[in-house]
Amino acid sequence: MKKYLALDIGGSAIKYALVDEEVKLTCKGKEKTPMDTIENFVEVVGKIYDIFADEIEGMAISMPGVIDSKKGFAFHGGSLGYIEDCNVIETLEKRCQTKIHIENDGKCAALGEFWKGSLKGCNDGIVIVLGTGIGGGIISNGKLVKGNHFSAGEFSFIRTNSEAPSDYHNFFGFQNGVNSLISGVATKKNILSRELDGIKVFEMANKGDRDVLEVLDKYCEGIALEILNLQNILDPEKVAIGGGISEQPLLIKNIVDNIEKIHNSSPRNNIHPKVVQCTFNNDANIIGAIYNYRVNEKLAT
Repeated sequence: MKKYLALDIGGSAIKYALVDEEVKLTCKGKEKTPMDTIENFVEVVGKIYDIFADEIEGMAISMPGVIDSKKGFAFHGGSLGYIEDCNVIETLEKRCQTKIHIENDGKCAALGEFWKGSLKGCNDGIVIVLGTGIGGGIISNGKLVKGNHFSAGEFSFIRTNSEAPSDYHNFFGFQNGVNSLISGVATKKNILSRELDGIKVFEMANKGDRDVLEVLDKYCEGIALEILNLQNILDPEKVAIGGGISEQPLLIKNIVDNIEKIHNSSPRNNIHPKVVQCTFNNDANIIGAIYNYRVNEKLAT
């Protein structure tokens, strides 16, 4: 059975897995993402490739940034500042002697959920990935929407305030990235943000801490508002929520409850969004990267 190496390159770690034709993930691992130079980045990826070089047909990569995936060209690499105006495929192929395909991480998440997950069978759907910022992807008429500048689905940069539209504090990604939830709880509880993470916040919320539940409700209200806006713009069948905190049922319930509240209070009720949890959570990018590889290599999906 043919196997492929899939990499999910993030701002802190490069996660990888060996994936077979039945999309079974094995040999999962991770390495720290170099933040200094592209040479070190290539070498870390190369060492991962070396482990599996004799077993694989090719490499499928999910990574941040604005990417022309057909050409393998990154206009920038998001948090990876050294990847700018760079043909990532050509750069990596000099070190890794195999076929390589890349795609933006949010778009990979959408492809993974469309192929095998929560959006399977949908012609039109959205994936919203809650992380440090807010990424995602859009499926329309059964195809991934890339946009004229390859930046469709960059939800972080939605502006939420017309009085100060250039203030990054008024960007969706700042207001509803996971760090915003953590800092909101820290302020409410009068503790340092560094003493918290998403897991601890939800431990407190699930125990019924009223202060934390209040902050969580406000946080989810912001997400609900943008989902309602996206529903009116794109009219998807489903909106799937991803990212590490999406594994918390309380998050999805709170988002749905806020959508219900806002929708029912509207003088004109338009289509009610259907919100679901992503099926693959932190593996969605790897699965989507494999789907992107198979489509580009014209393999059966």
